[in-house]
Amino acid sequence: MAKIAFILLCHKDAPSIIQQAERLTATGDYVSIHFDARAKASDFAAITEALKDNAGVTFATKRIKCGWGEWSLCQATLHAVEAAVEAFPKASHFYMLSGDCASVKSAAYAHKFLDDRDVDYVESFDFFNSDWIKTGFKGERLFYRHWFNERQNKKLFYASFNLQQKLRLERKIPDDIQVMIGSQWWCLRRKTIEAILDFCKQRPDVIRFFKTTWIPDETFFQTLVRHLVPSREIESRTLTFKMFSDYGMPVTFYNDQYDLLISQDYLFARKISPEATLLKERLGALWNSERKDFATSQEGPKLHAFLTGRGRVGKRFGTRFWERESTLGADRDLYMLVCKKWHVAKRLLKASAEKLDVKGIEYLFDEAGCRVPHLGGIERTLEKRNRHRRALMRMLFDYYRTEQLIICLDPANLDLMRDFMSDRANARILELQCHFDDQYLVGHAHRVGLATEDTPGEVIGRMLPTLRHEFLDEQTAIREAEFKQHWRLKEGKSTDENGTVLAEFFGIDHDMGRELAETQHLFAD
Repeated sequence: MAKIAFILLCHKDAPSIIQQAERLTATGDYVSIHFDARAKASDFAAITEALKDNAGVTFATKRIKCGWGEWSLCQATLHAVEAAVEAFPKASHFYMLSGDCASVKSAAYAHKFLDDRDVDYVESFDFFNSDWIKTGFKGERLFYRHWFNERQNKKLFYASFNLQQKLRLERKIPDDIQVMIGSQWWCLRRKTIEAILDFCKQRPDVIRFFKTTWIPDETFFQTLVRHLVPSREIESRTLTFKMFSDYGMPVTFYNDQYDLLISQDYLFARKISPEATLLKERLGALWNSERKDFATSQEGPKLHAFLTGRGRVGKRFGTRFWERESTLGADRDLYMLVCKKWHVAKRLLKASAEKLDVKGIEYLFDEAGCRVPHLGGIERTLEKRNRHRRALMRMLFDYYRTEQLIICLDPANLDLMRDFMSDRANARILELQCHFDDQYLVGHAHRVGLATEDTPGEVIGRMLPTLRHEFLDEQTAIREAEFKQHWRLKEGKSTDENGTVLAEFFGIDHDMGRELAETQHLFAD
């Protein structure tokens, strides 16, 4: 059975480090700790005193001061690895952790997971041909020498870089090395770790090279594993669940995210908030349990983006000054059919356009593939359509040479509704309120990418209440906006009642309104 030596890099929160080490070793695993030399001596003393009698704990052969983006992080890791190899001869795997990490499965599950496949788990992508680096330096990380810490000595960091660039002091990558890149949170087999330590002794030239690269913790181990281990024995992924916000910052997890974390297809997660004591207790108890049945998925980032979007206040795109001063036209009629079930709004739009001889356009602000005439490029992407929405609508009125248009909108697009309803044009909203059964909600989750065919039913089941509340919240938000010209067509109401609503909305006689309400399969799924 697998036995894990956890390589724990930490620099604060001594009580949590002690608790984490005690929990991880309680299941027969091991921990090798490197506590940053920059941290308080009293904290390190507290950790060593509390764990001195724990046979499953050892400490790095040497403590050093660590800095983000520096070689010091790799060196600290190597010191902790050397101590673990020496102290724990029975360790079969070595797993990188930080003090902000926590297990999201049981030890029994983790051991079986590692036993099932004889591979190393490390993100390892080609440095130059992958898009792992999204912004900032790329080749510059390697071709130039970086002696200063970018965060602590920004002026010296960039002065040194600019001087090297000006003098063309580029250097070569060692000839037999293909530089790889990936997350620093890896899990490697013992034979791989021993091969890395031997390589470090035999190839000081490679060590010298990486010592002055920038952010080597994302390249050093990733490169050496790929250099020393056959590709068939490498699973290019991390077993530590992590997410980043749309601002590029690590997402922090809190007490109410227990179910989200344990349902992800990972063994650990970071970053756990220092204040999330209940979450840490629950995850710690889970690690020490014998539970092996977990319904796992890969939907964590999508779910987080979905929920974050619900809670965020503010506008994604600010209105341009020329749009504030413009109008669709005081004598123009804009009819907005607002419905979450897009096919329902499309059916009513088609029937209304045919019977009332009014031009209709479907979800042009919500559906990228919606058919929109060529208008000089403003119509090409959803981003452009939403950003220049008034200009787009004016151009559509002019293109079709009409004073009346019908469009469909998703209820989530409240910002756009407010904009159009504040215009001098005669803008109206018809909200089509539908019933949402579980089957529809599951289909919606698949359509918007919150679930895939491989998502377990248990995970989807946990999404359904959130989705149902999301739809209800959108209806509430539209109601609370208190639009003056706002009508509601409701599934389940009589044809006569809905006909009256349609007659008022379009300004037509009751018979025509009733005829529209009788549109075949209007609310059917």
